Amino acid sequence: MLTSLIRRFPLAVIVLAQLFGTSLWFSVNGVGLSLSRDLGFSEADLGRLTLTVQAGFIAGTLFIATTGLADRFRASRIFAASCLAGALANAGFVLVADQMSLAITLRLLTGLCLAGIYPLGMKLVIGWTPKHTGAALAWLVGMLTLGTALPHLLRGASLGMPWEWPLLGASALALLGGALILSLGDGPHLPPSSGRARLLDGLAALREARFRAVAGGYFGHCWELYAFWTLAPFLVAREVARLGAPPAWIPWLSFTVIALGLAGCVGGGRLSRRLGSLWVARRALAASGLICLAYPLMTWLPPGMLLLLLAFWGLTVIADSPQFSALAAASAPRERVGSTLAVMNAVGFALTIPAISLTTALWELQGAWVLWWLLPGPLLGLWALRPLTIAHAAAEGRTR
Repeated sequence: MLTSLIRRFPLAVIVLAQLFGTSLWFSVNGVGLSLSRDLGFSEADLGRLTLTVQAGFIAGTLFIATTGLADRFRASRIFAASCLAGALANAGFVLVADQMSLAITLRLLTGLCLAGIYPLGMKLVIGWTPKHTGAALAWLVGMLTLGTALPHLLRGASLGMPWEWPLLGASALALLGGALILSLGDGPHLPPSSGRARLLDGLAALREARFRAVAGGYFGHCWELYAFWTLAPFLVAREVARLGAPPAWIPWLSFTVIALGLAGCVGGGRLSRRLGSLWVARRALAASGLICLAYPLMTWLPPGMLLLLLAFWGLTVIADSPQFSALAAASAPRERVGSTLAVMNAVGFALTIPAISLTTALWELQGAWVLWWLLPGPLLGLWALRPLTIAHAAAEGRTR
């Protein structure tokens, strides 16, 4: 009876499971200030741990794409197994946090497991809700965003308690997410699982000019997104200090800045049903790029105004992501949609590593000016989308 109830609302179950599973992603960042205080972690140490998760995710997505796991086996089982393994690796960090080499190893394993959660979650959405993919994926990516913000909420809710609690809470949520997807199963709208894949199979869509344009926009978006999420607590802490407010505000405000991306994704998804995914993706990328350009020039403004600007940045910086995924899924070979999305994710997330490394290394030296290192992402992403925009405008002209 419970399984039938779960299958009546597949999209809600998938996005909830995605929220729980991706809470592992930035779980350590959520307790970063406590790790700095209790274990002497520096900003560079926290950046290194974040980079390790990204590297694990990239390796994992390439593995499932090149081995064909994303298309050869049931997505629900891969998702559930990844949640279980990720929960164990994340909980293990609690035991070895004071031993950097072991801590990095476990964060790498966490990243590997996330590769079985995020891309496979997209495939599950496509399998259960083939219509209005952009709007459906908006909920999924919105939950990825909320999952990213969740450790900050857990930290804010557990102030005064040991920093280990939010980490263990994230692991418990991941276990619940895996159980939900295991009960749901795969959707009825995917093609049968295919045979063994090669890396070139996942890259096959790059032969299409439309897919190349979408991928270029997505890659530019990735350069900006995760570096901004990594820097968000530092930017918030700067304004909280200027306000003279207690440090307890930092996790709550960091959660708010990042979690507002859920509203951006869902709002963008609703707009995509009327105006199209390309329209939403271009405007969201342009808006976040303008904020990236303007923010370092406006640090003289009152702290409250800068916190509002950060909130608007959090709203727009992720709103384009589900639309890029929807455009990519529409352009990819149907029988290789899992592998194609996994490879695109891998390349995009590879770009997050230099962006995060650069900005966290330069934060103490440059402060808010470090944000200008993120500008190439939106600029190059918009430039990559130009052929698609021109083709879309020409098609509209012919239909009038």
